[in-house]
Amino acid sequence: MLPDVLSNYLNQIDQAIQQYTDAYVEYYEEEILNPQRTNLRIRLRFDQAYLLDINEAIIVKDNQLEFLDYRYHFQDGKNQLIFRYDSTPHFPKLSNFPHHKHLPEEVISSEKPKILQVLQEVAEILKQDL
Repeated sequence: MLPDVLSNYLNQIDQAIQQYTDAYVEYYEEEILNPQRTNLRIRLRFDQAYLLDINEAIIVKDNQLEFLDYRYHFQDGKNQLIFRYDSTPHFPKLSNFPHHKHLPEEVISSEKPKILQVLQEVAEILKQDL
């Protein structure tokens, strides 16, 4: 049985995704490694052929969620990067190392966003493209 904090988080993500009627869930996996450790993998395809790929490695420590690693990759229908947030430690000079955001022409320092914030950012971009 999962701790409530993790179960509630996964349910919140699932409910948020269901709100996007213009998105098709290509892949959704909650890989429960043990009650304290889960890997979350989601691929959402939007009507305009945009793709959002979500990956998180999560542990529960002291009844709090801790993210060991994450990647939120968003691309257009031509497979061109729009943005990607991740924690891969390959830009040590950025102020929020290892957290950063890839844009088409640059990499900038960034806090780790919540999935709900990423979904909102995607929705705003898709509105502009209509």
